[in-house]
This record gives sequence, structure tokens and C-alpha cells, in this order.
Amino acid sequence: MAILSISRRTARPLRALCVAAASAALALGAAGTALACDISEFSAEAKCVDGNGVIVVTDKDASGAPAVVTVFLENNGADVKRIGTPRSVKGTARGATVSFTEDWQPNAEYRVRVKAGGKLVDEDIEPNLRTPSAACASATPSAPASPAKPGTPEQSATATPSAPATSAAPSTPAARTPVPVPSQSSTAPAGTTVDNAPSPAAGDSHLAETGTSSRTPLIAGIAVALVVVGGGAVFYGLRRRGTGSAR
Repeated sequence: MAILSISRRTARPLRALCVAAASAALALGAAGTALACDISEFSAEAKCVDGNGVIVVTDKDASGAPAVVTVFLENNGADVKRIGTPRSVKGTARGATVSFTEDWQPNAEYRVRVKAGGKLVDEDIEPNLRTPSAACASATPSAPASPAKPGTPEQSATATPSAPATSAAPSTPAARTPVPVPSQSSTAPAGTTVDNAPSPAAGDSHLAETGTSSRTPLIAGIAVALVVVGGGAVFYGLRRRGTGSAR
């Protein structure tokens, strides 16, 4: 009886644990289903980037399942050509994009095929993509206008104004009188001296013209010094000789 009573006591907690586990499994299954990839999470749009046409496919699959996107040009419900090569993308909650370069024409139709999550998705984005009614504008800047031909109003209007001509001196008798040119005669004006003597050579002093030398004072000074020294020597010799005679 004791064993049976213990089994009954443990049966209730075990039953509660099983119910909790089953609830958790159902919750995880529902979450997995919610995170599963779905074609509704894909969208396509025709855009212009720098004047060039592109087809952009956006993947907002929060589970991040890898997907492969292929784009086809349609005409009357049939594939005309495939645009580029299939591109891979891995979705995010905010949206991951993949672009196809295509010079699409206005009101063209494209079919976008998506394969994702193994076999979860293998469908076309519905409805098919329809491009805008206006083509992409070229981003190339227009060439500068050619310069106007001479004589046209445009050139006349934009021509740089010429510098004003220098006004001529008034026509007066004094202006018409020719300016006298001084003669080249040898006669010098009063108060001036005509020096026809040749200039001294470079390095010569003015004393060279008078016959003297710039070394004359130096030579004279040396001569005077020698005379003084000689006179002193004679005087000293005479004095010494007189002293010797006195002894």
C-alpha cells in the first residue's frame, strides 16, 4: 500500500510536467511556422540608379533562409529572356536586397522567381513586375553650347568691351610745333666744362693723373723715421766717445 500511495503522489507532478512539455512543443512549433520563409516576404521594384535601370528584389524573411532569385523579361505571358544570372540573398527583418542591371523600357513586364528554404518556397512574386511609364533619364551632362559665330547677336552681347581709346591731344598750334632736338655740337652750355681727357684706368687713384703716387706719404714717413734713428745713433756714438776720452 505504501508503494501505491507513493506512485499516486508522483503521478500528478509527472502529469503536470508532460502537459508543460507538450505546451512548449506546441509553442516552438508555432514559432517555427511563424519564422518559416514565405513568398509574401519578397518584393520587386524597377528603379533608376545614376541614370541606369535596375530591378531590385527585397527579402524580408526574418529566419534568414538563403534564397535564389531569377528575373525574366515577359511578353504576352512567355519568357523572352533571362536577366543576368540568378542571384543569392539571405533575408533579414529589415530587408536585404539584390539588384539586377537592366535597361528596362517603360511599361515592360518582368517575372521574378524565388527559391528559398529548401522546398519551402519555389514560386513567382505575384503579380509580375511592371516598370514605370517613363524611362530613366541619362545622367551624362549635356555638351556645352558651341560658341556663336562672329557677327551674331549672341557674340555681340557677350563680347568683352574693348579698352577705351586714348583720347588724342587737342589740336593746338603748340602741339603741332615740332619739338626742337638739341644739336650734338661740341659747344657745351654755359657753366659746364667739357672734359675730353681720358678717364683713369680702373684701380688707379686720382694722384696718377698729377704725377704723384699714393705711396709717397708712406715712403716719406719711412725716410723721416730712418733720419731720426740715424741721428740718434750718431748722437749716442759721439756721446759715448766723449765719455771714453774723459777717462
